[in-house]
Amino acid sequence: MIMQLTKLSNLFEAKYGVNLELFSLEENSKRNGEFIPFVSRTENNNGVSAFVRIDPSLNAIQKNTLTVAVSGSVLSAFLQPYDYYSGRDLYYLIPKRKMTERELIYYAICIKKNKYKYSYGRQANKTLRDLLIPTEIPEKFLNLEIEKLNENSFSDKKISLNTKNWKWFGYPEVFDLVKGYYNNRPELDPVGIPFISATENNNGITDFVIKEGTKIFSGRSITVSNDGSIGNAFYQEKDFTCSHSVNVIKINKKYKKELNQYIALFLAPLIQKEKFRFNYGFKWRIERMKESKIKLPVNKDGNPDWEFMEDYIKSLPYSASI
Repeated sequence: MIMQLTKLSNLFEAKYGVNLELFSLEENSKRNGEFIPFVSRTENNNGVSAFVRIDPSLNAIQKNTLTVAVSGSVLSAFLQPYDYYSGRDLYYLIPKRKMTERELIYYAICIKKNKYKYSYGRQANKTLRDLLIPTEIPEKFLNLEIEKLNENSFSDKKISLNTKNWKWFGYPEVFDLVKGYYNNRPELDPVGIPFISATENNNGITDFVIKEGTKIFSGRSITVSNDGSIGNAFYQEKDFTCSHSVNVIKINKKYKKELNQYIALFLAPLIQKEKFRFNYGFKWRIERMKESKIKLPVNKDGNPDWEFMEDYIKSLPYSASI
């Protein structure tokens, strides 16, 4: 069956956002009756950069609309479940017919799949409305069962972040760094091991491949793309293989601490904050990573406080589902 495509403007009304500057707004750590999400051009956290105080003189953008960045992280697209404000170079899409949450999420995915057409020098503000998207949504997607997440925290500890006393470390001080494997993609095997490459989707996994004849990296590692979609950091629980476009990191052996999903989820956003430093002509290969620095919480001995990192993630909502 051939998928029929249509212009985005036939399904959505595209409008420019509120165009606010975050530095001029009062921020809060969470959403409540006085603070609402501020959506920017980031590709992380559903596009939400902060929660800001409601200004009675400004009309918030209504919930159940899609936000699309037309510069910066071009075509980062998300469904917004709450009323929100937006930053510059952000459009929001109002469906021209009634759509379910599942349908809106599908179209956000379709829009994001066009990211490869754009770059820093080629923005989407003039072409967004002409973007081609499917006219119909596959039944398979509409009927896909999604497991409901546990909204509770893993622990009852109340922990706040205070970066004032954090310390800078060179990557080799805290991590064992290994470069990926320069190979052709191995033979596919649906029940094989994950193949990690330089993608920003699906935890870095692009295929499952045969185990024989490939270089295997042990699980409990973080993979970081050094080419393509540079700087995406993902935790790999199980053994895997990868391309040379990926760096593999573990906690340095001297700390006698094994990486787990909680510590990895604390580290990954800090690693990804370095993405802006690199591009196609200046890749984050292992040699440059060895010269990079990362700022981390420290314990009384001045070492990275792995326990704090783990406890902080466990204290967050939804951590019981990790």
